[in-house]
Amino acid sequence: MGKKALFLLAFFCTTSLFAQNIYDVKTIQEVKLYFEQDNWNTILDSLKQAGKDKRLVGTAVINGKSYEKVGVRYKGNSSYFNVSRSGSAKLPFNIKVDFKNKKQSLPGGYSTLKLSNIFRDPSFLREVLAYEIAGQYMPAPRANFAKVYVNDVYLGLYNNTESIDEEFLKYFYNEDEGALIKCDPNWHNKEEPSCPKGDKASLMYLGQDSVCYYHLYELKDNSEWNDIIQLADILNNTPENIEEVLDVDQTLWMHAFNNITVNLDSYLGRLCHNYYLYKDTSGMYHPLVWDMNLCFGGFRYTGIGGPLSNEKMQRMSPFIHYKEKNQKRPLIVQLFGDNLYRKIYAAHLKTILEEQFANGEYLKRAKEIKELIRPHVESDGNKLYTMEGFETNHRVSAKADKSNIIGIAELMEPRIEYLKTHALLSQPQPIITEVSALDYGDIVGISARIEDTEKAWLYYRYGNFGNFKRIEMFDDGGHNDEVMGDNIWGATVNGGKELQYYIVAEGTALAALSPERASFEFYEVGEEE
Repeated sequence: MGKKALFLLAFFCTTSLFAQNIYDVKTIQEVKLYFEQDNWNTILDSLKQAGKDKRLVGTAVINGKSYEKVGVRYKGNSSYFNVSRSGSAKLPFNIKVDFKNKKQSLPGGYSTLKLSNIFRDPSFLREVLAYEIAGQYMPAPRANFAKVYVNDVYLGLYNNTESIDEEFLKYFYNEDEGALIKCDPNWHNKEEPSCPKGDKASLMYLGQDSVCYYHLYELKDNSEWNDIIQLADILNNTPENIEEVLDVDQTLWMHAFNNITVNLDSYLGRLCHNYYLYKDTSGMYHPLVWDMNLCFGGFRYTGIGGPLSNEKMQRMSPFIHYKEKNQKRPLIVQLFGDNLYRKIYAAHLKTILEEQFANGEYLKRAKEIKELIRPHVESDGNKLYTMEGFETNHRVSAKADKSNIIGIAELMEPRIEYLKTHALLSQPQPIITEVSALDYGDIVGISARIEDTEKAWLYYRYGNFGNFKRIEMFDDGGHNDEVMGDNIWGATVNGGKELQYYIVAEGTALAALSPERASFEFYEVGEEE
């Protein structure tokens, strides 16, 4: 009998110990920048204001190791422009370690540091906590904290967030040759009046003319405008084929995470941005979450009506945009229009709710992170908000300039109760037990005991990377005949090296998955016991 094993996708990827530590939340990084120019701030500011990606050359000393001729620029939009106008010195940085020396990199192969100034987050917690939760269900950057200095002047405590770049793609997809697209409006380009009206980086189909997309997306490595057009065309016009080009399960996890955490500075919200698309070399598109500083209610606009009150955020529908049939959000409306996808999405919501929130785990982690960084927040003379806000915003609202930022627990405690009793999420769920695989060499039989289900599906692939294919399971061990009713569902697939699989049971209202974190977690048919 083949040994059944449970794996996390990230475990297949190897990095050095230092590479793991550079984003380990338990370790505060130290980044020191040195410029020959005394007016370095004026130079960086002028480059940013001009909308250029040019960089100022300097030296970076990162955790005690010196890197010569790095390229530095300011980054961000609101987090840069709003803070710059206020006169604060705590501006966000993008540091390119291999700017001049292409062979120079941080241990682990990293070439870029992205340092955020913790804008509109008095708690200092949102970015790190949100990425930590998201990373348990989908590929997501890692984030921690860094003390940042320029010419030996301490600027303060920053978020240090992993860049979505070649190293990230190799880590999760075992390749970096595919097309990377940043789904953020490009403010350097203007809308073409002759084009259909789009809505931010929403993947609305605007026709075959690439000029209609120029102002809505940023092409990164190896990408072409046809990559966006192809996905938008299929999503909007032939959604029945979407599984052939889109990692649907990863997309459903992204929607579930954004909804539960009221992360409206995302595809879910008015600005419809802050995610990437990676089109791998097999032609599959994978959405990737990005920019979490306004997670947990830091932004109140859904794009439907005005800003949400605290109560409306606490009770925001898990099917917002879908129930309104909002055609400006096809990545939600078109996917949720499929019964199976909608049921899997609801199952993902329930998994995150139970594993991270209903048990209080999110608040426990928030307090642990807070204790770690407290002395560094106290010594941050340039922090954008008060120490009182840091001490209380994990629980209750705090001021960020003229805005009230809802407390994390203040948002989530009522939201947890709302979702637990939601008419759909409180429906019975199929029960999957006794998952097993029999390896006969040429074929593998996979079965499970499944109760209270209408249909069952086996998702499988060969090897550690790539999309899972789907076939139907039957309750007679894999043959669609009249022998029914024993609750043992099965299917057979060809044998192959490193066969990996998971099971989806489709109930009346909800699906169930085994493992629950599939497809980020799965079973493998491996060595003999």
